[in-house]
Amino acid sequence: MSKIVILTGAGISAESGLGTFRAENGLWAQHRVEDVATPEGFARDPKLVVDFYNARRAQAADAAPNEGHMALARLEAEYDGEVVLVTQNVDDLHEKAGMRRVIHMHGALSGALCGACDHRWDAPRVMAPGDACPACGRGTARPDIVWFGEMPYHMDEIFDHLAEADVFAAVGTSGNVYPAAGFVAEARRFGARTIEFNLERSAVGNLFEDYREGSASWTLPRWVDEMLGHAAPRPKLPF
Repeated sequence: MSKIVILTGAGISAESGLGTFRAENGLWAQHRVEDVATPEGFARDPKLVVDFYNARRAQAADAAPNEGHMALARLEAEYDGEVVLVTQNVDDLHEKAGMRRVIHMHGALSGALCGACDHRWDAPRVMAPGDACPACGRGTARPDIVWFGEMPYHMDEIFDHLAEADVFAAVGTSGNVYPAAGFVAEARRFGARTIEFNLERSAVGNLFEDYREGSASWTLPRWVDEMLGHAAPRPKLPF
């Protein structure tokens, strides 16, 4: 049975109105990484960090999946093989589109984590600094988000999937953040065909065999049609 492994980044959610971090007017333009996305920033000013993720959680809750999300859900539902989706995004737009198998390597806005005992639970829409853990009772709750300097989740599982992939696709990723930026090289090492979907080539775009330029809501439905045999394959781009 063939396996498709797909990595999605902020670009696919941007089309649903969720700002990317690296865009000129993105979230990082309003907040320093060190202040809102590191353990040190949380220790220094937990209210700033919690408020930042409360705003992101509210924004994500009100967002709707776009045609790119819907296309990947259709691929999972109809493909005669296995589809594994790994996302760097912390929103739930893939799940809203109907995907059943989503690996959140950077955590999720919908989750809360105890900094003392590692217990996880569903986050309320609005968290507050010092919220108590329902398991140990300590006031050490934090957003269940992987911050800079922390190890992404599910890495062993992800690398197992990359080793088994027949096709590896990356959608809307910058190619600047490791370990995700290294996934294409890992997949190619095991013989996978590779394809990138982006508005412009990523920092590791030269490692992909094929490249589809344009918005995910435009390129992904057409690629999914190809993978499902509903359309003639597009000729491979020479490079």
